[in-house]
Amino acid sequence: MNANLRTRYKTWVVLAISTLMVVGVASYYLDGALATPTPSPPLALTPVGVGVASVIEKHVIEWSEFSGRVEAIEHVEIRPRVTGTIDTVNFQEGEIIAKGALLFTIDPRPYQAVLAKAQATRESAVVRLNLARTELARSSKLIQERATSQREHDQRANEQLEAQATLAAAQADVQAARLNLQYTSITAPVSGRVSRAELTVGNLVGTGPDAPLLTTIVSVSPVYVNFDLDEVSYIRYARNGTRGSSGVAELPVLMGLANETDYPYSGRIKSLDNQLDPSSGTLRVRAVFDNANGVLTPGMYARVRTGDGAPRTAVLIDDQAVGTDQSKRFVFVVTQGNTVEYREVHLGPLIDGLRVVRSGLVRGERIVVQGLQKVRPNDQVDPQPVASPVALQQQDRPARS
Repeated sequence: MNANLRTRYKTWVVLAISTLMVVGVASYYLDGALATPTPSPPLALTPVGVGVASVIEKHVIEWSEFSGRVEAIEHVEIRPRVTGTIDTVNFQEGEIIAKGALLFTIDPRPYQAVLAKAQATRESAVVRLNLARTELARSSKLIQERATSQREHDQRANEQLEAQATLAAAQADVQAARLNLQYTSITAPVSGRVSRAELTVGNLVGTGPDAPLLTTIVSVSPVYVNFDLDEVSYIRYARNGTRGSSGVAELPVLMGLANETDYPYSGRIKSLDNQLDPSSGTLRVRAVFDNANGVLTPGMYARVRTGDGAPRTAVLIDDQAVGTDQSKRFVFVVTQGNTVEYREVHLGPLIDGLRVVRSGLVRGERIVVQGLQKVRPNDQVDPQPVASPVALQQQDRPARS
C-alpha cells in the first residue's frame, strides 16, 4: 500500500470513531431524559379502623392478693407425764376426737400401789393427830388443877402440831399419787384431728425433757391463715381508716386454695404484727376462717385477698387497651379529631376484668381497645365503639376480681 492510501485509511478510522462517540453521548442524554418519571399527586391516607371504649368511673372495693399458709389455732404434742409401759392405744389415726377422749393407757398398777401406800400413811397420820389432840386436852385440864407441869403441857401441844404437819404431808403424798395415777390415762386436752401413734403397745416411755412424742392433735375449726402484707398496701389501708382502735384491721378477707380460681372462703383479720420486717418490707397478718367441713388442713397454701373496708370511686378501663413501652404503661386516647394521642398511665389491680387507673385518664375519654398494634401517635383513625364487658352492664356494686 502506498503512502496516500495509508493516510486516507487512518483518516477514515478516526472519523468513524468520532462518529460513534458522538452517537453514544447523545443516546445517553436522550435515554436519561426519557427515564425521568413524571411526578404523581400524593395518595390520600385512609383512616385505620380501631375499636374504642370510654373510660368509666365506678364504686369498687380494691383488692390486693397475697400468699399465705393455713395454720391450726391449737396444736398440741402429746407426751407422757409418768414413766411406764404403754398398755393400750385408743384411737384411729386421722380421726376427729373430742376433748377428754382417751388416747393412751400406761400400766397403772405401780401407781395404784403408790396411791394405796400414801392413803395408808395418811390414815396413820390421822390417828396420830387424834391421839395428840386427846393428850393435849387432858394436859389442859391437869394444868388447870396444877396436877402437871407446864413443860409437859407444852410438849403435848408440840406433839399435836407435829401430828398436824405429818397429816398435811401425807395428804400431799396422796394427792401426788392420785395425780400420777390419772396421768397413766392420757386424754386429749383439745378437740381436733389426731395424728398417728408414734409409739405402740409394749413400749416403755419416760418423762422429762427427753420424753418421747406419742402423737399430735390439731384443732379443725376455725383455722388461722397467716400471710405477709406489703408496706404499700398497709399504708393504703391505714390511710383509708381500715385499722380499728383496737389494733385489728377491719378489712374484708377472702381466701382460695391452690386448685381454686375463685375465693370461696370469707374470714376476718385476727391480728397484725406490731412492726414491719425491715428486710422484706412486710407486716405479718393473721386471719381467722371457719372450717366446719374440715377441708382446710394446716400447712395448706392459701391465696388471700384483702380489700378496702368500703367501696370507693375508681377509674376503670379494659385491660387489653394497655400497651407496654419498656417500663412504662400507656394507652392511645382518641381525640375529637379522630387522631390517636399517646398517654402514659399508672395502673392499679384488676377488678372484674377491668384495670384500675390511678392516674393518666379521666372519665369519658375514648381509648383504643382493639387494633392497638395498627396505629401510631397522631395517626388518623376510624373509631368504632365496642361492646362493654359484662361487668360494666351490672349494677353499681363493690366488684371483685
